[in-house]
Amino acid sequence: MVLHRRTLLTGAALALAPAARAQERPMGQEPMGREDTSQAKPPGHDAPTDTAPGAALEVMRLWPGKPPGGGGPGPDAPRFDESREGVVTGVAEPCLLVMRPARSTGTAMVIAAGGGYRRIDLGHEAVPVGRWLNTMGVTAFALVYRLPGEGWAAGADAPIQDAQRAVRLVRARARRYGYEPNRIGVMGFSAGGHLMGAASTRFASPLYRPVDEDDALSARPDVAALIYPVITLKPPFDRTSSRRVLVGESPTRVATDAYSVETHVPPETPPTFLAQAADDPIAVVDNSLLMFAALRAVEVPVEMHLFERGGHGFNLGVPGSPAAAWPSLFATWARRRGFIRA
Repeated sequence: MVLHRRTLLTGAALALAPAARAQERPMGQEPMGREDTSQAKPPGHDAPTDTAPGAALEVMRLWPGKPPGGGGPGPDAPRFDESREGVVTGVAEPCLLVMRPARSTGTAMVIAAGGGYRRIDLGHEAVPVGRWLNTMGVTAFALVYRLPGEGWAAGADAPIQDAQRAVRLVRARARRYGYEPNRIGVMGFSAGGHLMGAASTRFASPLYRPVDEDDALSARPDVAALIYPVITLKPPFDRTSSRRVLVGESPTRVATDAYSVETHVPPETPPTFLAQAADDPIAVVDNSLLMFAALRAVEVPVEMHLFERGGHGFNLGVPGSPAAAWPSLFATWARRRGFIRA
Protein backbone atom coordinates (compact mmCIF):
# COMPACT_ATOMS: atom_id res chain seq x y z
CA MET A 1 0.00 0.00 0.00
CA VAL A 2 1.39 3.38 -1.00
CA LEU A 3 0.64 6.50 1.05
CA HIS A 4 1.49 10.18 0.71
CA ARG A 5 4.35 10.42 3.18
CA ARG A 6 2.31 8.71 5.88
CA THR A 7 5.16 6.80 7.51
CA LEU A 8 8.70 8.08 7.93
CA LEU A 9 10.28 5.03 9.46
CA THR A 10 10.39 1.29 9.39
CA GLY A 11 8.99 -0.51 12.39
CA ALA A 12 12.47 -1.04 13.81
CA ALA A 13 13.19 2.65 13.74
CA LEU A 14 9.90 3.53 15.40
CA ALA A 15 11.24 2.37 18.75
CA LEU A 16 13.89 5.05 18.83
CA ALA A 17 11.79 7.78 20.45
CA PRO A 18 8.24 8.91 21.32
CA ALA A 19 5.95 10.08 18.55
CA ALA A 20 5.66 13.73 17.62
CA ARG A 21 3.95 15.79 14.96
CA ALA A 22 5.57 16.56 11.63
CA GLN A 23 5.33 20.20 10.65
CA GLU A 24 5.97 22.11 7.46
CA ARG A 25 7.36 25.63 7.48
CA PRO A 26 7.73 27.66 4.29
CA MET A 27 11.24 28.35 3.11
CA GLY A 28 12.88 31.38 4.60
CA GLN A 29 10.66 31.63 7.70
CA GLU A 30 11.67 31.10 11.29
CA PRO A 31 9.98 28.32 13.29
CA MET A 32 6.54 29.45 14.50
CA GLY A 33 4.19 28.42 17.26
CA ARG A 34 1.78 26.89 14.73
CA GLU A 35 1.98 25.94 11.09
CA ASP A 36 1.82 28.81 8.61
CA THR A 37 -0.59 27.81 5.84
CA SER A 38 -0.20 30.95 3.75
CA GLN A 39 1.80 29.05 1.14
CA ALA A 40 0.02 25.73 1.53
CA LYS A 41 -0.90 23.79 -1.60
CA PRO A 42 -4.53 22.93 -2.35
CA PRO A 43 -5.95 19.82 -0.64
CA GLY A 44 -4.32 16.63 -1.88
CA HIS A 45 -0.93 18.22 -2.42
CA ASP A 46 0.42 18.51 1.11
CA ALA A 47 1.39 15.41 3.03
CA PRO A 48 -1.05 14.69 5.86
CA THR A 49 -0.05 15.06 9.49
CA ASP A 50 2.20 12.17 10.54
CA THR A 51 3.75 10.80 13.64
CA ALA A 52 7.52 10.43 13.78
CA PRO A 53 10.03 9.59 16.51
CA GLY A 54 11.86 12.25 18.44
CA ALA A 55 11.46 15.99 17.94
CA ALA A 56 8.96 17.31 15.38
CA LEU A 57 10.12 16.93 11.81
CA GLU A 58 10.02 19.94 9.52
CA VAL A 59 9.70 19.80 5.75
CA MET A 60 11.96 22.33 4.04
CA ARG A 61 11.20 22.90 0.37
CA LEU A 62 14.31 23.07 -1.80
CA TRP A 63 12.99 25.42 -4.47
CA PRO A 64 10.75 28.50 -4.12
CA GLY A 65 8.91 27.53 -7.31
CA LYS A 66 9.18 24.68 -9.80
CA PRO A 67 12.59 22.96 -9.82
CA PRO A 68 14.95 23.91 -12.66
CA GLY A 69 13.70 22.80 -16.06
CA GLY A 70 10.26 21.80 -14.86
CA GLY A 71 8.52 18.52 -15.55
CA GLY A 72 8.01 15.80 -13.00
CA PRO A 73 4.96 13.86 -11.79
CA GLY A 74 2.55 16.74 -12.50
CA PRO A 75 0.76 19.65 -10.80
CA ASP A 76 -1.85 17.47 -9.07
CA ALA A 77 0.65 15.06 -7.53
CA PRO A 78 1.36 15.03 -3.79
CA ARG A 79 4.74 16.21 -2.57
CA PHE A 80 5.91 12.59 -2.72
CA ASP A 81 4.56 9.10 -2.14
CA GLU A 82 5.90 6.94 0.66
CA SER A 83 5.09 3.36 1.56
CA ARG A 84 4.74 2.12 5.11
CA GLU A 85 8.33 0.87 4.86
CA GLY A 86 9.59 4.36 4.02
CA VAL A 87 10.15 3.79 0.29
CA VAL A 88 9.71 7.08 -1.57
CA THR A 89 8.67 7.50 -5.22
CA GLY A 90 6.71 10.10 -7.17
CA VAL A 91 8.77 13.05 -5.96
CA ALA A 92 6.91 16.12 -7.20
CA GLU A 93 8.46 18.57 -4.74
CA PRO A 94 12.04 17.83 -3.61
CA CYS A 95 12.65 18.75 -0.01
CA LEU A 96 14.67 18.23 3.15
CA LEU A 97 13.29 16.48 6.24
CA VAL A 98 14.85 18.03 9.32
CA MET A 99 15.91 15.94 12.32
CA ARG A 100 17.14 18.06 15.21
CA PRO A 101 19.27 16.76 18.07
CA ALA A 102 18.34 17.38 21.69
CA ARG A 103 21.45 19.56 21.91
CA SER A 104 23.32 20.81 18.85
CA THR A 105 27.09 20.49 18.84
CA GLY A 106 27.46 22.73 15.80
CA THR A 107 27.47 20.22 12.94
CA ALA A 108 24.98 19.41 10.15
CA MET A 109 24.75 16.52 7.72
CA VAL A 110 22.70 16.12 4.53
CA ILE A 111 21.82 12.45 3.98
CA ALA A 112 20.83 10.81 0.69
CA ALA A 113 19.41 7.29 0.84
CA GLY A 114 19.79 4.91 -2.07
CA GLY A 115 17.33 3.11 -4.29
CA GLY A 116 18.97 2.97 -7.70
CA TYR A 117 17.56 6.39 -8.65
CA ARG A 118 14.18 4.61 -9.01
CA ARG A 119 13.11 5.12 -5.41
CA ILE A 120 14.54 6.55 -2.17
CA ASP A 121 14.90 4.17 0.79
CA LEU A 122 14.17 6.86 3.34
CA GLY A 123 12.97 4.54 6.07
CA HIS A 124 15.84 2.07 5.68
CA GLU A 125 18.75 4.50 5.50
CA ALA A 126 18.24 8.26 5.77
CA VAL A 127 15.97 8.49 8.82
CA PRO A 128 17.64 5.84 11.03
CA VAL A 129 21.06 7.28 10.21
CA GLY A 130 19.80 10.79 10.89
CA ARG A 131 18.54 9.72 14.31
CA TRP A 132 21.91 8.13 15.05
CA LEU A 133 23.67 11.37 14.06
CA ASN A 134 21.30 13.25 16.38
CA THR A 135 22.77 11.31 19.32
CA MET A 136 26.09 13.06 18.61
CA GLY A 137 24.48 16.50 18.44
CA VAL A 138 24.42 16.58 14.64
CA THR A 139 21.46 18.26 12.91
CA ALA A 140 20.44 15.86 10.15
CA PHE A 141 18.63 16.64 6.91
CA ALA A 142 17.22 13.74 4.88
CA LEU A 143 17.19 14.70 1.20
CA VAL A 144 14.12 13.78 -0.85
CA TYR A 145 15.57 14.28 -4.32
CA ARG A 146 14.08 14.15 -7.81
CA LEU A 147 14.22 10.78 -9.57
CA PRO A 148 15.38 11.21 -13.20
CA GLY A 149 12.90 8.69 -14.60
CA GLU A 150 9.88 10.61 -13.33
CA GLY A 151 9.68 13.09 -16.19
CA TRP A 152 12.04 15.86 -15.13
CA ALA A 153 13.42 17.94 -18.00
CA ALA A 154 16.81 18.17 -16.27
CA GLY A 155 17.16 14.39 -16.53
CA ALA A 156 20.24 13.00 -14.82
CA ASP A 157 21.20 16.49 -13.59
CA ALA A 158 17.98 16.84 -11.57
CA PRO A 159 19.13 15.04 -8.40
CA ILE A 160 22.54 16.75 -8.54
CA GLN A 161 20.80 20.13 -8.76
CA ASP A 162 18.82 19.15 -5.68
CA ALA A 163 21.97 18.11 -3.81
CA GLN A 164 23.75 21.39 -4.62
CA ARG A 165 20.70 23.38 -3.57
CA ALA A 166 20.37 21.34 -0.37
CA VAL A 167 23.92 22.13 0.76
CA ARG A 168 23.38 25.83 0.04
CA LEU A 169 20.09 25.92 1.94
CA VAL A 170 21.53 24.07 4.92
CA ARG A 171 24.42 26.54 4.96
CA ALA A 172 22.00 29.47 4.76
CA ARG A 173 19.99 28.12 7.72
CA ALA A 174 22.99 27.54 10.01
CA ARG A 175 22.12 30.27 12.48
CA ARG A 176 18.48 29.21 12.71
CA TYR A 177 19.30 25.60 13.52
CA GLY A 178 22.38 26.21 15.64
CA TYR A 179 25.34 24.78 13.72
CA GLU A 180 28.37 26.30 12.03
CA PRO A 181 28.16 27.14 8.31
CA ASN A 182 31.62 25.61 7.82
CA ARG A 183 30.66 22.27 9.40
CA ILE A 184 28.20 20.89 6.88
CA GLY A 185 28.75 17.39 5.55
CA VAL A 186 27.07 15.04 3.12
CA MET A 187 26.47 11.32 3.54
CA GLY A 188 25.12 8.97 0.90
CA PHE A 189 24.24 5.30 0.58
CA SER A 190 24.35 3.25 -2.64
CA ALA A 191 22.81 5.49 -5.37
CA GLY A 192 22.68 8.18 -2.69
CA GLY A 193 26.43 7.66 -2.39
CA HIS A 194 26.72 8.39 -6.10
CA LEU A 195 24.62 11.52 -5.61
CA MET A 196 26.64 12.78 -2.65
CA GLY A 197 29.85 11.85 -4.43
CA ALA A 198 28.70 14.14 -7.25
CA ALA A 199 27.77 16.82 -4.71
CA SER A 200 31.24 16.67 -3.15
CA THR A 201 33.09 16.82 -6.49
CA ARG A 202 30.86 18.93 -8.77
CA PHE A 203 29.94 21.63 -6.26
CA ALA A 204 31.35 24.34 -8.55
CA SER A 205 29.46 23.16 -11.66
CA PRO A 206 26.76 25.70 -12.63
CA LEU A 207 23.96 23.19 -13.11
CA TYR A 208 21.14 25.70 -12.60
CA ARG A 209 20.56 29.44 -12.63
CA PRO A 210 20.45 31.05 -9.18
CA VAL A 211 16.90 31.41 -7.88
CA ASP A 212 17.55 33.51 -4.75
CA GLU A 213 20.29 34.88 -2.49
CA ASP A 214 20.98 31.44 -0.99
CA ASP A 215 22.46 30.35 -4.31
CA ALA A 216 25.31 32.81 -3.79
CA LEU A 217 26.60 30.50 -1.04
CA SER A 218 29.04 27.68 -1.65
CA ALA A 219 27.65 24.23 -2.47
CA ARG A 220 30.88 22.57 -1.32
CA PRO A 221 30.39 20.24 1.65
CA ASP A 222 33.00 20.29 4.40
CA VAL A 223 33.22 16.49 4.58
CA ALA A 224 31.72 13.60 2.63
CA ALA A 225 30.86 10.07 3.75
CA LEU A 226 30.05 7.56 1.01
CA ILE A 227 28.72 4.23 2.26
CA TYR A 228 28.55 1.26 -0.17
CA PRO A 229 28.41 3.88 -2.95
CA VAL A 230 27.88 3.60 -6.67
CA ILE A 231 30.80 5.62 -8.04
CA THR A 232 31.45 4.59 -11.62
CA LEU A 233 29.09 4.01 -14.53
CA LYS A 234 31.85 2.56 -16.69
CA PRO A 235 32.31 -1.07 -17.67
CA PRO A 236 32.97 -3.59 -16.27
CA PHE A 237 31.38 -2.11 -13.12
CA ASP A 238 28.29 -0.71 -14.82
CA ARG A 239 25.63 -3.32 -14.00
CA THR A 240 23.67 -1.08 -11.67
CA SER A 241 20.25 0.48 -11.75
CA SER A 242 21.97 3.85 -11.30
CA ARG A 243 23.77 3.47 -14.62
CA ARG A 244 20.61 2.40 -16.44
CA VAL A 245 18.55 5.28 -15.07
CA LEU A 246 21.17 8.00 -15.48
CA VAL A 247 22.66 7.19 -18.91
CA GLY A 248 20.50 4.44 -20.41
CA GLU A 249 21.02 0.88 -21.57
CA SER A 250 23.55 1.69 -24.32
CA PRO A 251 25.31 4.86 -23.19
CA THR A 252 28.10 6.64 -24.99
CA ARG A 253 31.52 6.92 -23.40
CA VAL A 254 30.93 10.68 -23.08
CA ALA A 255 27.80 10.04 -21.04
CA THR A 256 29.37 7.49 -18.71
CA ASP A 257 32.38 9.76 -18.16
CA ALA A 258 30.09 12.69 -17.40
CA TYR A 259 28.23 10.87 -14.61
CA SER A 260 31.04 8.72 -13.19
CA VAL A 261 32.09 10.38 -9.94
CA GLU A 262 35.75 9.34 -10.11
CA THR A 263 36.27 11.35 -13.31
CA HIS A 264 35.39 14.67 -11.59
CA VAL A 265 37.58 14.78 -8.48
CA PRO A 266 39.24 18.20 -8.04
CA PRO A 267 41.82 18.97 -5.33
CA GLU A 268 39.13 21.00 -3.54
CA THR A 269 37.02 17.88 -2.89
CA PRO A 270 36.30 17.71 0.85
CA PRO A 271 37.90 15.08 3.10
CA THR A 272 36.09 11.83 2.40
CA PHE A 273 35.18 8.70 4.36
CA LEU A 274 34.47 5.48 2.44
CA ALA A 275 32.97 2.24 3.76
CA GLN A 276 31.95 -0.85 1.83
CA ALA A 277 31.78 -4.65 2.08
CA ALA A 278 34.07 -6.72 -0.11
CA ASP A 279 31.19 -9.08 -0.91
CA ASP A 280 28.84 -6.32 -2.14
CA PRO A 281 27.01 -7.90 -5.11
CA ILE A 282 25.39 -4.70 -6.40
CA ALA A 283 27.81 -1.78 -6.10
CA VAL A 284 30.95 -3.90 -6.23
CA VAL A 285 33.82 -2.89 -3.97
CA ASP A 286 35.75 -1.56 -6.96
CA ASN A 287 33.57 1.55 -6.70
CA SER A 288 35.18 2.56 -3.40
CA LEU A 289 38.61 1.53 -4.66
CA LEU A 290 38.24 3.79 -7.70
CA MET A 291 37.12 6.71 -5.55
CA PHE A 292 39.96 6.15 -3.10
CA ALA A 293 42.51 6.20 -5.94
CA ALA A 294 40.98 9.32 -7.50
CA LEU A 295 41.07 11.18 -4.19
CA ARG A 296 44.65 10.15 -3.48
CA ALA A 297 45.71 11.27 -6.97
CA VAL A 298 44.79 14.87 -6.13
CA GLU A 299 45.89 14.62 -2.47
CA VAL A 300 42.45 14.86 -0.89
CA PRO A 301 42.39 13.39 2.64
CA VAL A 302 40.55 10.07 2.52
CA GLU A 303 39.89 7.18 4.89
CA MET A 304 38.50 3.89 3.60
CA HIS A 305 37.22 0.84 5.47
CA LEU A 306 36.52 -2.40 3.61
CA PHE A 307 34.78 -5.25 5.40
CA GLU A 308 35.02 -8.91 4.50
CA ARG A 309 31.27 -9.41 4.74
CA GLY A 310 28.22 -7.21 4.76
CA GLY A 311 26.71 -7.33 1.29
CA HIS A 312 24.81 -4.28 0.11
CA GLY A 313 22.34 -2.02 1.87
CA PHE A 314 23.46 -2.70 5.44
CA ASN A 315 22.67 0.88 6.61
CA LEU A 316 23.99 1.11 10.21
CA GLY A 317 25.07 -2.53 10.05
CA VAL A 318 23.63 -5.76 11.37
CA PRO A 319 24.77 -6.06 15.01
CA GLY A 320 27.73 -8.39 15.26
CA SER A 321 28.57 -8.22 11.56
CA PRO A 322 31.89 -6.77 10.33
CA ALA A 323 30.14 -3.87 8.56
CA ALA A 324 28.47 -2.78 11.81
CA ALA A 325 31.78 -1.16 12.75
CA TRP A 326 31.47 1.66 10.23
CA PRO A 327 29.38 4.11 12.32
CA SER A 328 31.91 4.17 15.17
CA LEU A 329 34.78 4.39 12.67
CA PHE A 330 33.10 7.34 10.97
CA ALA A 331 32.46 9.06 14.31
CA THR A 332 36.12 8.64 15.29
CA TRP A 333 37.27 10.02 11.93
CA ALA A 334 34.86 12.97 12.09
CA ARG A 335 35.95 13.84 15.64
CA ARG A 336 39.61 13.60 14.73
CA ARG A 337 39.01 16.10 11.94
CA GLY A 338 37.13 18.43 14.30
CA PHE A 339 33.95 18.03 12.27
CA ILE A 340 31.97 16.46 15.13
CA ARG A 341 32.64 17.82 18.60
CA ALA A 342 30.77 15.45 20.88
